[in-house]
Amino acid sequence: MRLLLTAFFLETGAVLVLAPWSEFWDRNYFAQGLPLIHALMINNFVRGAVSGLGIVNMLAAVAEMHSFFTERRIEHVISLNNRAAEE
Repeated sequence: MRLLLTAFFLETGAVLVLAPWSEFWDRNYFAQGLPLIHALMINNFVRGAVSGLGIVNMLAAVAEMHSFFTERRIEHVISLNNRAAEE
């Protein structure tokens, strides 16, 4: 389950980092209907903020992976210590 969450964070982060700088972002159907929204969406500061959220998502994924592998390693060391204590 944790690996699925990590994959979700990575994919969401990648989309949020790349989408604001793509053609899709410029030609958004809903934003073209409302000029004020379109002006806001093509603002570089807004694009940067959305990309920043993507970076935060990717960092959360990295933290989750680190936590997952560290926890597994600790469990492995504990099981090795328990086996050594039994012998």
